[in-house]
Amino acid sequence: MTLVKFNNRTRSSAPYFNNVFDSLFNEAINKNLTINKVPGVNILETEGNYKIELAAPGLTKEDFQINLKKDTLSVWAEKKAHEGADNKEYSRVEFDYRSFARSFVLPESVDADNISAEYVNGILNITIGKDVAKSQEKEIKVS
Repeated sequence: MTLVKFNNRTRSSAPYFNNVFDSLFNEAINKNLTINKVPGVNILETEGNYKIELAAPGLTKEDFQINLKKDTLSVWAEKKAHEGADNKEYSRVEFDYRSFARSFVLPESVDADNISAEYVNGILNITIGKDVAKSQEKEIKVS
């Protein structure tokens, strides 16, 4: 396969001039967006547990770290560039390697010993069990 490079200079100079500014501004905007970008999260509560679904495609399960400290669940990931990767002469590189961190304050009804995580098809699924003894509701009669 032959790579075909597109050169806007073959057209008039005005489109080339605009294209330079567009590419500069788009690059600056995209860099700012990726710095602050964190993956989207869905949180589901059932009768027996809480489930956090975190969309993080392109990672592996080894890239994640999950920590529970008191009532705060912290999730972070870092995708590192491969050292010693092939020195290929790309005409354009858009892969980026970034990290993110998210923290969730958990309710008191959480069972800290019953937390599991699974990474499937770009979604990190964290299941947090509820402590039934803490979350039971009961009516107290006044005597």
